[in-house]
Amino acid sequence: MSEKLPISDFYKLIDHVTIFKSDKWWEAIALIESYGKRSIAMYMWQFRDGKWKRKHKFQLRNVDEWNKVKEAVDKLVPKLRG
Repeated sequence: MSEKLPISDFYKLIDHVTIFKSDKWWEAIALIESYGKRSIAMYMWQFRDGKWKRKHKFQLRNVDEWNKVKEAVDKLVPKLRG
């Protein structure tokens, strides 16, 4: 049983994939819905003061946005190794 993502109750969580989780950090990709519209959000939380607090959120609202992000990442990934 996986732990419930610490996202706002404003969003309906459809599905998610945890990318990384430690005692202090949690990264996940979530398919969320609000006002009948779905989007994919990339979250990063930090565990502080006894609870998970959101540090970063990046949201993709449509396929065009995803294609732009994917193209940019694909362009930069080969340069990771220096």
